[in-house]
Amino acid sequence: MKLIELLNYNASLLKIDQFRDYSPNGMQVEGRPDVSRIATAVTASQSVIDEAVAWGADALLVHHGYFWRNEDACVAGIKKKRIAQLLKHDVSLLAYHLPLDAHAELGNNAQLGRLLGLAEQGRFGEQSIACQGVLACPVTLAQFAHSVGQHLQRTPQVFGEGEKLIRRVAWCSGGAQGYFEAAIAQGVDVFLTGEISEQVYHLAHETGVAFIAAGHHATERLGVQVLGEHLAEKFSLEHRFFDQDNPI
Repeated sequence: MKLIELLNYNASLLKIDQFRDYSPNGMQVEGRPDVSRIATAVTASQSVIDEAVAWGADALLVHHGYFWRNEDACVAGIKKKRIAQLLKHDVSLLAYHLPLDAHAELGNNAQLGRLLGLAEQGRFGEQSIACQGVLACPVTLAQFAHSVGQHLQRTPQVFGEGEKLIRRVAWCSGGAQGYFEAAIAQGVDVFLTGEISEQVYHLAHETGVAFIAAGHHATERLGVQVLGEHLAEKFSLEHRFFDQDNPI
């Protein structure tokens, strides 16, 4: 398919014009005009770019691309090396940040909820990307944390009493620890996100609402894979997800 057709489809599907984001959504580096092989990854790191090039990708679609707000705009150093590799091999870089967190079906948070058996009941937070919902049956915090670890393949950091019963859950992939107070206001038993900040310990201890940090990368592996699979099926593209071990 044509690159421009892919860009237009993604823009409509993910409603990118509705988001105030920290980096540009859509094409960040232009490659060849035709796309038959699409690689996906969480982050456009050098190793991911090298693997995508070696596979023969026409486009690399990621959640974390480049040109973030307040970063140095100069194309130098690591950024120069990464972009030079893309340009040398005529590989497009497509990046979708908040739109991919928020999408009701393909998004990181929708997929994370399904993976963990959570029935979504509403959204909250900036641009309504965070979710709140319920488990079918109450479990202890220790049991829920164990399930999170098994599904995401990493041991989460857990703050709260292990025997506390959990039914109502709020969650938001990535670095959403700043939503903890908003999650508490939802009346939930636990908030799940990727990262943790110093003040979280005190909020969890003083409010009795548990907090789980399951990894920024681990909680954002789902959406980009599902989007890649969706595009491959709809447009008869070859798709491959390139993972990268990241403990953060």
